[in-house]
Amino acid sequence: MSMNNKQRWMGGAVLLGGGVLLAALLLKGKEEIHQNKIKTPESAELAQQKNKNAEGEMVQLQPLTVDVETEKRLLDEQRRAREKAVAEQEARAAEFLAAQQKAEAEAARKAAEEYAALNAHRTGAQQSSDNIPPELIEDEKAKQKRLAEEKLAAQKKQDQLKAQQKSEADKKDVEAQRKADAQKKAEAERKAEAQKKAEDERKAEAAKKVEAERKEEAKKKAEAERKAEAAKKAEADRKEEAKKKAEAEKARDLLENGDKQWMVQVALAANEANADALASKLRAKGYKVTKSPTSKGVRIMVGPSKNREAADAARKKITTDPSLNMKSAWVIDWVPLDKR
Repeated sequence: MSMNNKQRWMGGAVLLGGGVLLAALLLKGKEEIHQNKIKTPESAELAQQKNKNAEGEMVQLQPLTVDVETEKRLLDEQRRAREKAVAEQEARAAEFLAAQQKAEAEAARKAAEEYAALNAHRTGAQQSSDNIPPELIEDEKAKQKRLAEEKLAAQKKQDQLKAQQKSEADKKDVEAQRKADAQKKAEAERKAEAQKKAEDERKAEAAKKVEAERKEEAKKKAEAERKAEAAKKAEADRKEEAKKKAEAEKARDLLENGDKQWMVQVALAANEANADALASKLRAKGYKVTKSPTSKGVRIMVGPSKNREAADAARKKITTDPSLNMKSAWVIDWVPLDKR
């Protein structure tokens, strides 16, 4: 066997051994990835369950927010927690990718070391890149291409995960902002309603006060008018009473000191009509009748007579006349109005 054939055989054996080792490492890495993927959802599910329980406990224990500032503070804390979780996931993914790349590099390094050790035992051959089998070169290029594709796929998946998490975070932020705006709007409407109610109550109270003042003023005015009317009436009554008293005094003085005439007073009519009827009846009998109004009625008198005796005789005649029916006549000394 020639040296070139031996070298080719040994190179093929090394290449085959390195390929087997690389395939074993890749299979082991894929199995670890698969196990991690299996464990990761379970861990995520357990963590999510714990978070839900913790959130449930927090919902039970935390009091309801009462203002917009507290709501914003809680939303900022939730957003920071989400960002921290995303950063941790990115860090774990980067560590996993770095470990994978490190394992692949380690496998490639070991294969290269084995190949270099094999070439070191070659006698009379110069270590050169020209002696590397073309199959190994092709496998290295395929490996680099595969690694680049896997890295690109992992980066793409990581970008999609980031975009999804950012979208969910944006949705939550938008929903939180919407709730905060709705709460702020409701608070503003409540304040406006309370202010409107207070203004209406103030206006109603002012209107009620104005109405009460108007009624009180009307009452005072009516009371003043009533008092003025009462005073006016009292003054009129006083004047009328004084006038009557003066007239009575004057009449008494005339009766006592003036020119007297003897008259027979036959009746005191309540009104002028009754007085006219009595006067007509007496005139029909031939008597001279005189009417004199007083404060108590209309006085009906017969006469005058020359003296008291003549007047008393006329009285007896009138009282004994059954057709006249005037039995309560009496004699008075009377002063005519034109002589008072």
